[in-house]
Amino acid sequence: MKKDIHPRYETVVFRDKSAGTTYLTRSTLMSDERLEVDGVTHPVVDVEISSASHPFWTGRGRVVDTEGRVERFRRRYGTPTEGASR
Repeated sequence: MKKDIHPRYETVVFRDKSAGTTYLTRSTLMSDERLEVDGVTHPVVDVEISSASHPFWTGRGRVVDTEGRVERFRRRYGTPTEGASR
């Protein structure tokens, strides 16, 4: 492996401020901001969404209106004629 061409791969804290959770993992992302975890100071990277705040994983997802999609398609593009090849 060539020296000095690869990014540094170090322990980093990912912080989801909306959920108030932190994840200690390894990454090539770096930051000037630091956070102490278990007595050790690590760079911290803020993320907008994580599994702690994503609606799919938290069960707080909203229901998407699926009714009317076919009717909206038919209104927009017309109904297919009988005997049309598929």
